[in-house]
Amino acid sequence: MSENFSSWLCCQIGAREHYAIPRALHKAGQLTHFITDAWIPPSSPLNLLPKPLLANLRERYHRDLESACVYSFNNSLFNFELNQRIKKKSGWQRVISRNHWFQKKTIKRLKKLTSQISYPPIIFAYSYAALDLFSYAKTQGWRTVLGQIDPGIIEEKLVLEEHARYPKYQSSYQAAPSEYWTNWLKECSLADNIVVNSLWSSQALQKVGISEHKIVIVPLAYQAPEETANFVRLYPTNFSTERPLRVLFLGQIILRKGIAALLEAVELLHDKPIEFWLVGSQGIPQPQQFHSQVKWIGAVPRSVTSKYYQQADVFLFPTLSDGFGLTQLEAQAWKLPIIASQFCGDVVKDQVNGLLLQEVTGEAIAQALKFCLRYPRKLEAFAKQSTDSSCYSLLQLQHYLQSLF
Repeated sequence: MSENFSSWLCCQIGAREHYAIPRALHKAGQLTHFITDAWIPPSSPLNLLPKPLLANLRERYHRDLESACVYSFNNSLFNFELNQRIKKKSGWQRVISRNHWFQKKTIKRLKKLTSQISYPPIIFAYSYAALDLFSYAKTQGWRTVLGQIDPGIIEEKLVLEEHARYPKYQSSYQAAPSEYWTNWLKECSLADNIVVNSLWSSQALQKVGISEHKIVIVPLAYQAPEETANFVRLYPTNFSTERPLRVLFLGQIILRKGIAALLEAVELLHDKPIEFWLVGSQGIPQPQQFHSQVKWIGAVPRSVTSKYYQQADVFLFPTLSDGFGLTQLEAQAWKLPIIASQFCGDVVKDQVNGLLLQEVTGEAIAQALKFCLRYPRKLEAFAKQSTDSSCYSLLQLQHYLQSLF
């Protein structure tokens, strides 16, 4: 990377990807400033509250960034969220308002920091909350990198088609307003580079006219918990009613994640010794009467998910569209075989560390799970092949980012 473009400013809402981008740049000595909406260090009074209270918010911290220059807007965030509730704003209106609020606060901070920056930096921001930031950056002569979090308009089209196909699963899902996509296309235009996490996302962006020359495929980075190193996964000789095949679905329980096909598979497998664990916030109505095979666990804090990865026999990720699907790497870290669709990051190697679905249908999922039932030793072999995460390391992410300019 050129010396003139060796410093980075990272701006992000939330703890996306466990702060992988700023962590990788900080380890490389190239993160000048990290700006985020909330940051709760161990010394925060919020950590004195009982554990269940504000659990997700209190996970907005990473020790890898302890010595980094981090700026957050905790008090302003609390006021913003309170005002949104008072004004009864929700859905896309709230999302767009939050994105505007964050960018406004960030630009104020950037103006204060400008005098502290020796060289024109690279500014990194995630999609849908980058337009104002990039507009300001361009007036300063800075380079801009957009982190594209999903496959964009193409993904929405697929989701709308899925909702039309399954009207019985009515949910609160609404298509984004045209303003959302108009601003996104402007972000893409202002970005010098657009980082996507999978070939699927790259293809989706190109379908709406975004130049492939701007797009760079950078797989997600993931650092496995230390406890995974010595974890041993065991399988029975045969699955039975007493010891069923335990299938984990972890993520938002919504149509985009392939939940309709999953529930169809449950119907097809009603007489098989299989137990389905659905862990995540529920975005569709739960059927009033459904098979006892399905355990609707609901949302859990990120710190609790490891328990489910450890206890499951296979991880099911039948997404219709995902920018990558970080849960695949989390599952792999716990040596958990994966059954995944092709519309996400390329983690599953068919018949090596899991099974790749040729299509997202109930029949395809059922066939994959029948295979798992018949061949427990195959699952054991897949598990042993699920430990190589070198290509998803922070070091690899550093190399990818450094090669952009």
